[in-house]
Amino acid sequence: MTDSTITLSEDGVLSLSGVLDYRTGPALRKHGSALIAASKNAALVLDCSQVEKSSSVGLSLLLAFMRDAKAAGKTVKVRAMPQDMREIAGVYDLDEVLAGQ
Repeated sequence: MTDSTITLSEDGVLSLSGVLDYRTGPALRKHGSALIAASKNAALVLDCSQVEKSSSVGLSLLLAFMRDAKAAGKTVKVRAMPQDMREIAGVYDLDEVLAGQ
């Protein structure tokens, strides 16, 4: 299993990588929230292309990051959500919420 990380590039892309589950979620949540608050970009992209595996914790993280960005007056789009995350989103009727961002 690889380390899970979240990074922010200068162009406003928050990149999630690794496994998103109950073990990695709390640290990613804290770090991602701080990155969103520190970003000077008005528009952010949550890039999930490097996510290896995700439980429902991954969706929870995306929704929390969307709330953080909205509270900071920033817009957010989700990019490259893996199949397992899309399937979980469909179960909870969140696929449209996440796709509409």
